[in-house]
Amino acid sequence: MGRLFGTDGVRGRANDDLTPELALGLSVAAVHVLASHLQGAPHRPVAVVGRDPRASGEMLEAAVVAGLTSAGADVLRAGILPTPAIAQLTADLGADLGVMLSASHNPMPDNGIKLFARGGHKLPDTVEDEIEAKLGQAWSRPTGAGIGRVRNLDDAVDRYAEHLLAALPHKLDGLRVVVDCAHGAASRVAPLVLARAGAEVIARAAEPDGLNINDGVGSTHLDGLAVAVRDAGADVGIAHDGDADRCLAVTAAGEIVDGDAILAICALGLREAGRLRDDTVVATVMSNLGFHHAMRDAGIGVVTTAVGDRYVLAELHARRLSVGGEQSGHVVFLDHATTGDGILTALQLLSRVAATGVPLADLAAVVRRLPQVLLNVPVADKARVAESAAVTDAVAAVQRDLGDDGRVLLRPSGTEQIVRVMVEAPTQEQADAIAHHLATIVAAS
Repeated sequence: MGRLFGTDGVRGRANDDLTPELALGLSVAAVHVLASHLQGAPHRPVAVVGRDPRASGEMLEAAVVAGLTSAGADVLRAGILPTPAIAQLTADLGADLGVMLSASHNPMPDNGIKLFARGGHKLPDTVEDEIEAKLGQAWSRPTGAGIGRVRNLDDAVDRYAEHLLAALPHKLDGLRVVVDCAHGAASRVAPLVLARAGAEVIARAAEPDGLNINDGVGSTHLDGLAVAVRDAGADVGIAHDGDADRCLAVTAAGEIVDGDAILAICALGLREAGRLRDDTVVATVMSNLGFHHAMRDAGIGVVTTAVGDRYVLAELHARRLSVGGEQSGHVVFLDHATTGDGILTALQLLSRVAATGVPLADLAAVVRRLPQVLLNVPVADKARVAESAAVTDAVAAVQRDLGDDGRVLLRPSGTEQIVRVMVEAPTQEQADAIAHHLATIVAAS
């Protein structure tokens, strides 16, 4: 059996891989482990619990609350809110644990459990391993007054909205914005916050029924948003995923603005305001070479990490930097949040449009995106193939030919026997040809 925790919590098909029994057991184990890490005098642990609107969240929330309270923790139930809201509320309320039930951009039948430590920070791998090791162990159950209590956090939406608006650099007066909420966790709060920030807001996919989350809408399905923006004569379209930790955008003409361009626009704005520490940003290995060229030309350094917002976060903390993100739209503003926050990202991006008076398309043009091809090549032994001399020699030869005009990245999948071949080149034809050439060598190695 593999490790239970993935790169972003525990995820699986609800009531199949991810059962109420597992949710309850994880909650009990989390209380025991985190209680052992608490500093100072013992106290009853407090947990903030939230979820996205998918139907299975009702079942899993009941199991999580039962597990937490049976282990002696008090629960503040925040209801349907984005993942970053649960992180922020955990910090703001001084809670010992945050629990978010969401499978992010995954289809409705999936769900997940994301845990946050005191301060709203993602759990280190070592703590996740401790929780997994505690699963199913015998323990002494509290009774009577020792059992945890449950209280609804009725002002959760307002608390989170105030937090977001406090970080607003510039009012959004005059902007017409279409926001696609993916029928997810942002359906109530994203339109509310954008309107309070001064924008004229047209909400799309903001009517969750428990079954329609991410169903042809949101940050992984941008075509409908592009049409809606053009039809409404809007300045910008904003798209979130199911738990609203991502933000992608669409220009007035319906062109997609990805996480690389959003990160570049925000980094340049922070640098202009004197708030980009060390004139450096953090990005992952999947960021387009055009992003790196744009940052180099602007005199901004780039620190590159493995794929995953947890690795971006780790570098931001280690180097005490301001901002980092991923091409997928996870952007972390460390001065304002402990994790990626799609609504916060939207506010920062839209503030830049409003403050400069420059259309989003023109701001995004700073990143001249190189054509990119990604191929997944099935293999028998991904580690052996990725390190074979035939593959590494072929990659080196292609990279020498491309020079600074392109890039090759080979990356074994974290979950499957697949080697991912990613190529960027000056033209789409070159990128396609090189990627298929390398894929043939990978498959034969």
